Amino acid sequence: MKLFFISLGCDKNLVDSEYMLGMLQADGIEITNDETEADVIVINTCCFIGDAKEESIQTILEMAEYKKTGSLKGLIVTGCLGQRYQNEIEDEIPEVDAVLGTNSYDSIVEALHQVMDGKRYKNFKELKGLPVIRNKRRLTTGGHYAYLKIAEGCNKHCTYCIIPQIRGEYRSVPMEELLSQAEELVSLGVKELILVAQETTLYGTDLYGKKSLGRLLDKLNEIKGLFWIRILYCYPEEIDDNLIDAMLRNKKVCHYLDMPIQHSSDEILKRMGRKTNREAIVGMIGNLRKKIPDLCIRTTLICGFPGETEAMHEELMRFINEMEFDRLGAFAYSPEEGTPAESYPGQVDEETKLRWQEEIMELQQEISFDKNEELKGKECMAFIEGKVADENAYVGRTYRDAPDVDGYVFINTEETLMTGDFVKVKITGAYEYDLIGEIAE
Repeated sequence: MKLFFISLGCDKNLVDSEYMLGMLQADGIEITNDETEADVIVINTCCFIGDAKEESIQTILEMAEYKKTGSLKGLIVTGCLGQRYQNEIEDEIPEVDAVLGTNSYDSIVEALHQVMDGKRYKNFKELKGLPVIRNKRRLTTGGHYAYLKIAEGCNKHCTYCIIPQIRGEYRSVPMEELLSQAEELVSLGVKELILVAQETTLYGTDLYGKKSLGRLLDKLNEIKGLFWIRILYCYPEEIDDNLIDAMLRNKKVCHYLDMPIQHSSDEILKRMGRKTNREAIVGMIGNLRKKIPDLCIRTTLICGFPGETEAMHEELMRFINEMEFDRLGAFAYSPEEGTPAESYPGQVDEETKLRWQEEIMELQQEISFDKNEELKGKECMAFIEGKVADENAYVGRTYRDAPDVDGYVFINTEETLMTGDFVKVKITGAYEYDLIGEIAE
C-alpha cells in the first residue's frame, strides 16, 4: 500500500503531520512522493485565515480527482478544516472517506485500516488532553532542524481568531516528555530546535502553576549535540525578566524573539481583544534591547482590522519607523466565520487592506536593508541549508533567521560544506532581506 501525505498550514500543524507519518511508517505503510500512484492520500488541513481555508478545500478537491483517474482508494482529511467543518466535508465532498479532528491525529492508523476495509470513519476527541504518541516522528525539514511543539490550544480568545474553537484551551506538553522528544530529535541529527505553540510564553502555567519556559530552556540547553534553540510566538504581554534571563544564561538559545503585536493603535488592540497596549509594547521592546543588545525581533501585523482608519494606519507606519523591527510580516485582515470581529462594524474594503499591507512592507524593506547594511564587516555563525546550483556558494541562516520566514546568507567559498554544518561567516554584502558572506579566517 502506498500513501501520499500533504501537510498544509503552520509549523505546529507540520509537527502533527510528522507524528502521523511516523505512525503510518511504523505500521508498514510505504510513503510515496507521487500522488498519482497512491492508494491513500492524507491531507492535514488548515483554516486559520480565508486563503488557508481555500487552499485546503482546493487541495481536497484536486486529490479527490485521483479516485477517477489514478489508483486512489482512500482519501483522509485531518487537522483544522476537518475539525471545524466535519459535517460540511461529509455532506459536500463524498470522495472523503475519513475525517479526524485536531486532537485525534493519533487515530490515523485506525482510520487508514477502516477506510481500506471499505468503511467510512471519523474521530473527534474532546479538545482536552493531548494525543498519545508512541512512534518516532518522520522529519520533513531535512533532518538538521526540527520544530518542538511545547503546547496545544490557546486561552487568549482574540476577536479575530478561530484557534480556541478548533484547537481548544491551552495545554502544555509535560516537560519530561518534551525533553525526551528533544533528545530523540538530536540523536537523529537535529542541531536546531525551534520551540512553537500558539503561544510559547505561557508554557507550563496549566501544569506547574507558573510560567516555565525559562526552566525548559535550562533543561534543553544541557542536551549534548544541540547547537541552537529558537523561540517563536511570544505574546508581548507575557514576556518577563525570567524569560529574558534564561535567554541570556543559556548560550544555545538564539537571541531571536518572534513577538506578534498585530497593531500599535490602542483602540484597534482593544477591539482585537489583545491584552496589551502601545505603551507596554514600546516599554517591552526597549527593555529587551537594553538587556539583549544583539536581539533580533520579528513581529507580525494585521492590516485593515474592522474600525481601522487611514489615520490609524499612518500611526502604525510611524510606529514601525520608530521601532525598526528586524523582521516583520504584514497580513490583510481576514474575517473568519464564527469570530466576534466578523460582525464588527467598520469592515475595511479589500483594496484598502492590500494597499496598507503593501505600504507597510515597502517601509519594512527599507528598514531591513539599513539593518543588513550595518552587519557588513561583522562575523557570525551560520547554519548551512544547502548549495547554490552551479556556483561555489552555499545558502545559510544566521541566528537572526528562522526557516521559511526570514532571509538567508549566501556564502562564497571553495570549501566543501554539508547541510547542517555550522561555519563562522564574515558579512561582505547586504540586500533588503538577504546577506552575502565568506568563510571567516
